[in-house]
Amino acid sequence: MTQKPQTTRDHGGNLDAAIAAFGGSRMDWIDLSTGINPLPYPVPEIPPHAWSTLPTNDAVKALEDAASRAYGTTAEIVALAGAQAAIQLVPRIGNGRDARVLGPTYNEHAAALTAQGWDVTTVDRFEALRGAALAVVVNPNNPDGQCWAPGALTELAGAVDLLVVDESFADPCSDLSLAPKLSDHRNILVLRSFGKFYGLAGLRLGFALGSRAHIDRIRTLAGPWAVNGPAIVTGCAALEDRDWTQATRARLTRDAARLDALATRAGWSLVGGTPLFRTYETGDATAAQTHLARHHIWSRIFPYSRTWLRLGLAGPETDWLRLDRALSELA
Repeated sequence: MTQKPQTTRDHGGNLDAAIAAFGGSRMDWIDLSTGINPLPYPVPEIPPHAWSTLPTNDAVKALEDAASRAYGTTAEIVALAGAQAAIQLVPRIGNGRDARVLGPTYNEHAAALTAQGWDVTTVDRFEALRGAALAVVVNPNNPDGQCWAPGALTELAGAVDLLVVDESFADPCSDLSLAPKLSDHRNILVLRSFGKFYGLAGLRLGFALGSRAHIDRIRTLAGPWAVNGPAIVTGCAALEDRDWTQATRARLTRDAARLDALATRAGWSLVGGTPLFRTYETGDATAAQTHLARHHIWSRIFPYSRTWLRLGLAGPETDWLRLDRALSELA
């Protein structure tokens, strides 16, 4: 099945809409509408020069080198203001006009391509991507958690002009990543998000990895000072902190299982997800979201499904207890 992409660019994190509809202040709410780690990396001390001077080339290179080590890659890499910045630039580096996005998925890929004049089709079969000038796969996928093995993706790359693999949620499951294999494939572009796994989405930091030609083009399009000084300092520290990374992967896995148990007790079934978010079959997503919202817990529903609801993980134990109480009413 193929279809034209949706035009509505809806997103999680829209807590202002929840407050407008259900009252309260930001401090009253638990926002589970995103897949952002709720227990973020501890921000290091930021030296004054990171605020007061423009980032140097050496500082940016140190950040990109740290990311290369963290992702286990020798491919070219460029730091950007979030994976979203890369998504906005991808339509300007491909050749041709036929773009296919494996969906349903994060809607900004199709939206950004459409805005740059590409003829975009959303397909629901992996094989339907073959023959495209530009193909997009989100791995693991958002919101259903569908995963594709690196071998399947590298084989697909031989059947398209440019394969874009969005690995924004790959940090907890690094064995899925194509980053270590990119040196063998010149027509694959991998996008990585920093803010989701490290819980610091406000820094606006992400990376694109690929061939020298593609990365040089993205760097030129992004312009100078694509990332800010505090993001560079924090990113370098976090990406080098292997102990925190290992402990966080383990915690996220435990917490995802805890969330599944609460949802199952409420009568929901798991559609899929990652250690950073879970998507459930609820029977009536709008009713489920409204029920949680009355407890000032915000969730994510989707325009293409009347039954799917996505939840991020709770952070502090007090938030888990509130979520437990709200879901127990559905049992």
